[in-house]
Amino acid sequence: MRVLAELPHPECKISIFGMNQKFIIKFEQGTLEQSYKLAEVDVVGGINGVFEMLDEPFIQQVLSIFTQMRGAIIETYNKYQ
Repeated sequence: MRVLAELPHPECKISIFGMNQKFIIKFEQGTLEQSYKLAEVDVVGGINGVFEMLDEPFIQQVLSIFTQMRGAIIETYNKYQ
């Protein structure tokens, strides 16, 4: 797996990898991580097409999912304390 690009964002780390004819888009926020895999042939324009897909509305959805993930793990953790 090789790093193709990293996109700056104030609320999370965004990395784009290439592996086995797939783009892997990884979002990281603290200890949480989300990954999305796209076949290279399905993305018009290659890596530039991936950049276009990562618009602010999509990133806001990703950040909302991070909030849900954090709440879920805290709730589960607190049940066993």
